[in-house]
Amino acid sequence: MKKLFLLFLAAVAFSLTTKAQDESSYKRAIGVRLGSTVPAIKSGITYKHFIGNNAIEGILSFGDGVGVCGLYEIHKPLATENLQWLIGFGGYVAFQNSETKVGGAGIIGLDYKFANVPLNITVDWKPELNIISKVGFEASGVGFSARFTF
Repeated sequence: MKKLFLLFLAAVAFSLTTKAQDESSYKRAIGVRLGSTVPAIKSGITYKHFIGNNAIEGILSFGDGVGVCGLYEIHKPLATENLQWLIGFGGYVAFQNSETKVGGAGIIGLDYKFANVPLNITVDWKPELNIISKVGFEASGVGFSARFTF
């Protein structure tokens, strides 16, 4: 059911796209991510670097412990200028309460770059599949990021 839902979201996002852009309206961004409280990678510092239409993102998480997440993201433009949808995947390692968590992560969301202001915001859903320590799926990984672009 969850796979079907993700497939549906991807299809809707593809149907909303306009002409493809060669590159994003920014190349690099650094800022903060505020996330829900349950996933291994929650709130922290985020850095995004574009390679054409695709990006790599790193998140350094802290709070209940420390963790790092790496994501590969595909960005596609929407009809609104400077607004893109994104989908991607990656992995994470987190150290929480004397426990080491290792797993995979997916991401789907919206990415907006303000015109004439070096600011980018992202709203996303980042589910996690923990495979080391406690095996389990965490679907509540919702987050908001604000970044300085350069």
